[in-house]
Parts: sequence; C-alpha cells; structure tokens
Amino acid sequence: MPSSQSPQDQPDRPRLTEAQKKENHIRSEQKRREAIREGFDRLASTVPGMEGQGRSEAVVLEATLQMIRKEIVKRQDLIKLAKEKGLDTTKFELDLRTVQAAEEQLKRNAEEADTLKN
Repeated sequence: MPSSQSPQDQPDRPRLTEAQKKENHIRSEQKRREAIREGFDRLASTVPGMEGQGRSEAVVLEATLQMIRKEIVKRQDLIKLAKEKGLDTTKFELDLRTVQAAEEQLKRNAEEADTLKN
C-alpha cells in the first residue's frame, strides 16, 4: 500500500490564507534564527577567550578558526615528539597542506596584530 495519497484521496482541508502562510513563514524563520543564535552561543562558550564577549558571529567564527589552527600546530608538535621517540604516528598525521595553511594563517594573524599595535 503506498504511503502517499493522491490529492483526490485526501480529505478536504481548508487552504491556508495568505496571512496564515506569512505567519508560518515568520515562525519558521524565527526558529531558524534562534537555532543559529544558540549554535553560536554554544560555540562561543567552548572557545577560550570568548567568555563575556559580545556575540558577533564574525568574531566567534574568527576566534574558532584561530583556536583550531593553534590546535593543529600543537598536534603537529606532539606528532613530532612521538616520532622522535620512535612511535608510529601514521594514523594521527594530518595532510601537510592543512598544517601549512594553519601555520601560515597564524603567522599572518600575528603580523596583522603587530601592525595594529604599531
């Protein structure tokens, strides 16, 4: 038995008015925005240094990227130490391009920060 019914088999339901459609759309959009806000709030709560900051989404994203880049560099340092001790790190290694991109962006960010200080 098919799970979907043809329009002829469905009981007659009144069609939504334009005002009801608009109200449904507004409610859906509000829910979507609230979900995004909550997601950014959760993200900001996990990123060091974001506590008590205004919740600019651009600031939260940039701080998150900065944190991830730093974690990539830390991971590479740990992998290097493990290799020096003779451990097999093959399954832990990241793509070299990922590591290089993170290092380069951290360097650019530091240079920009220095430029702004001077």
